[in-house]
Amino acid sequence: MDQATRGVLTVARSVLEQLDTDQVLDRVLDAARELTGARYAALGVLDESRNSLARFVTRGIDEDDRRVIGALPTGRGVLGELIRDPKPLRMADVGSHPYSYGFPVGHPPMGSFLGVPILIRGEPYGNLYLTEKQGAAEFTDDDEEGAILLADFAGVAIDHARRFTSSESERGKLQQTVDALDATIQIARAIGGETDLESILSLVAKRGRALVSARALVIELLDGDGLTMAATAGDLPADLLGKRVPLADTIASAALRAGQTQRLSDQLMRARFEQHGAGHLGVSAEHGLVVPLAFRNRQYGVLMALDHLDHGEFSAENQNLLEAFAASAATAVATAQSAAIERRRQRVAAAEAERGRWARELHDETLQALGSLRLTLSSSRRRGDPEMLGNAVDEALAQLELDITTLRALITELRPAALDQLGLEPALQALVDRTRRAGMDVDAEFVLSYENGEASERHTADLETGIYRIVQEALTNASKHGAAARATVSVIERDGQVHVTVRDDGRGFDHTAATAGFGLAGMRERVELLGGELELSSVIGKGTTVTVTLPVARRQLSANHAMAPSAASSG
Repeated sequence: MDQATRGVLTVARSVLEQLDTDQVLDRVLDAARELTGARYAALGVLDESRNSLARFVTRGIDEDDRRVIGALPTGRGVLGELIRDPKPLRMADVGSHPYSYGFPVGHPPMGSFLGVPILIRGEPYGNLYLTEKQGAAEFTDDDEEGAILLADFAGVAIDHARRFTSSESERGKLQQTVDALDATIQIARAIGGETDLESILSLVAKRGRALVSARALVIELLDGDGLTMAATAGDLPADLLGKRVPLADTIASAALRAGQTQRLSDQLMRARFEQHGAGHLGVSAEHGLVVPLAFRNRQYGVLMALDHLDHGEFSAENQNLLEAFAASAATAVATAQSAAIERRRQRVAAAEAERGRWARELHDETLQALGSLRLTLSSSRRRGDPEMLGNAVDEALAQLELDITTLRALITELRPAALDQLGLEPALQALVDRTRRAGMDVDAEFVLSYENGEASERHTADLETGIYRIVQEALTNASKHGAAARATVSVIERDGQVHVTVRDDGRGFDHTAATAGFGLAGMRERVELLGGELELSSVIGKGTTVTVTLPVARRQLSANHAMAPSAASSG
């Protein structure tokens, strides 16, 4: 939504600066194409009867095509369907619609279609038409939601442009609209950038309070059968954040039950606030708005604004702004919670997959070998032949040596002793050597400050383990899944960062697919926990490259960790 919201802000600013309806229409079309990826965009303005189009403004069709096409549409066919029934209309092939009127000779071919009405003060003004989604077969749900949002703002912008006077009060109202859009963009960027939920809600609370000039604003999130204070702004007790109260004892319960904004000026809400709300918030208030946080028919809590600083009571416009901000807050909460649930699901699935792998390794290798060994010894003992029993014992010893070696390899893979005892570089070198013995050619380069005597302290245990596991997982994927014959590993420390690169010549894969695997999900999570960045490049048939950058973190220098690199490697 980042580029799209910038386009919306441009529309609003064009009204403030130029106040020209034609330029506003042009801005709307440009923003719509940027928002949805449409090749063509058009805006039809209804005539006074509201039964046909008086104007038809386009984007994406050049002047030559325009001359060949001839007269502009007046609202027949699919375009007329939006006039008759002003509701969003989306389809993969506009020609398949029963009301399709067809295109004139010379008209560019158009398949996918998205149309949304533009309303001003609840009355139809015109329609926004988008065709030919670039890079996809049809427009998406997100495209439709974005187009509806743009159409809503376009209606406000066109209305302001038509009705604007030089009055300072009118200019102030328009400036407030622009400020609201600006704040909404910042929130959309924060959500798109996956900023943590606490920061997003804090931004919503501060900006929401400023825009409606509230004395205080609080965001309360549902938490089981209660509410937790998630963000505050303004004149509120400092210890309110994190406080949890039963839902039944709050004024939020009424707003959540009704599913719509409640005002403290309402007699029942006033009584409930005086009885419960003032107590758990620690403040009193004469006026207020309690707005539900809802996203896709699910409620997440409420946003509450208390007392307008200038007028006491909040206006209808204040309520509209808060409801828009509540939608942003609900989206942020839903996104954060969904991401957390997905991460937990992936962790559980990865852990189960890992347990299953170790169970198969132990069953297929060690347990079967031990079972065979027991059968051999038991059979020899029953026969009572000393020579046969001696041979069986010799075979058992050889088999036990093999099983011990296998178990040591498994234990090493789980937690290499070299990582704890000798350090990161020897552990990585041992990993590379084992990979070579398994049949894959590996070139390796390790440049680490501690091992080179340039630092007096090793990296933290978490960082060393993370680097080791990243290289291990990348090499395992290259061998088992990529069928690679050759790989290159580099772990280089410079300028306060550790740069890890693993490149292979395997079969590659589609790393954007949802089935990319739990190993990759675990690698991403490990990098995230270490505060680093991961880039994955893979082309089917041309191999895979994993690039990770991690900030350096060193252990505290102590008697246990002050051993010099030369001493650590002499052991």
